Amino acid sequence: MNTIVLRRRNAAVPGPIRHRAPLTSDAAGYDGVVTELSAALFAEFRRKDQRMKAEQYLRGLLFAEGRKSIRNIAAHVGGAAAEQALHHFISSSTWDWQPMRAALAGYLERSCTPRAWVVRSLHIPKAGEHSVGVDRLFAPQLGQMFRGQQAFGVWFASEELSAPVNWRLMLPDQWVNDHERRDRAEVPEGLGCESQEECAASVAIEAAQNWGVTRRPVLLDLRGSSVRPTLARLAAARVPVLGRIGASCRLTVADRAMPGFGAGPLPAQQILESTKGLRRPVHWLDPAAGRTSRTSLASVVRVSLLNPQTGRQRPMLLLGEWHDPQRPPVQVWLTDLTNAPVAPLLRLTKLTRRVEQDFAEVGEEVGLRDFVGRSFRGWHRHITLASAAHAARVLSAGDDGLGLDLGLENAA
Repeated sequence: MNTIVLRRRNAAVPGPIRHRAPLTSDAAGYDGVVTELSAALFAEFRRKDQRMKAEQYLRGLLFAEGRKSIRNIAAHVGGAAAEQALHHFISSSTWDWQPMRAALAGYLERSCTPRAWVVRSLHIPKAGEHSVGVDRLFAPQLGQMFRGQQAFGVWFASEELSAPVNWRLMLPDQWVNDHERRDRAEVPEGLGCESQEECAASVAIEAAQNWGVTRRPVLLDLRGSSVRPTLARLAAARVPVLGRIGASCRLTVADRAMPGFGAGPLPAQQILESTKGLRRPVHWLDPAAGRTSRTSLASVVRVSLLNPQTGRQRPMLLLGEWHDPQRPPVQVWLTDLTNAPVAPLLRLTKLTRRVEQDFAEVGEEVGLRDFVGRSFRGWHRHITLASAAHAARVLSAGDDGLGLDLGLENAA
């Protein structure tokens, strides 16, 4: 069972609103953060020239004007000669991006104590057909189809800041089974097709199992997906989860004192609407509105969900949030953090807003969508360094001093 440890950290005292500094090469505080981050992330490179190129690329992502293409980055750090060297470093070199991602995760954990990991999808529009993974895909943020690449990222998030640390690129069928395309894009052997929910779960499990970082609750959107298999995969990997679900997801009331007990699986919204008397006001700070104080009504109900791998009912908490008490809940969440009170659980869900805000303000600026190459390896190297640039930017802009410290202890 997952238990949650709560330690209060001055949550009642709002801190100053920190506006991010413009992305200029003389921005105060950047040099120190970039130098320290480079030392932590690039130590795996044995050669000095590789460490130098990695730091050049990182600084170019932070300070180059316009789209963060290799050409624009090279123009900022050294011109045509630098372009050829950086192109080789990103697209044709042999360095493995995973140790750098693990180092970034460790650095962030030491620097800002993330409260949770937020899994967010990233759609990257592409007009051509030759970039790895390009297809006609569904973008959850848009609620519609688009043509391009689809990826899922794990973001380490606290109330004050967030940064991506791991990525998984979806590979549609033709990029897996068409050997000519696969060879041209340098897709490694062993990678297969995944659904969106499989990709979202895999990117979190990879970080949890391979990096030696403290396991935090994983927040992800499970609406429209296979809830039971996804939760079962995360449970088998011992990754605690807080998943947003659809109102029609069917659950079994596990509390004998609650309406619906003994009635079998019921829609989540019906369970929540029948227990309105449990709702209580919860105050939270909105990172998408300058940390404005807001209040929602929220309640939790003990439920169970059939685990398809074991055939057993798994204890869960169903969390509902209301803005208007006369209307249906605006968000419905399901979690295996069964000992967590309602207020910290609801505040934990707001870390998705922190991630959305930081992506809009910082992620776009440092080039998370901007890789113009075609190869699988090149895309991963670029987005790894763009994640490092994102971390440098948010760490330079503020600190992590507020809110609830949600530490997690896993017991068998």
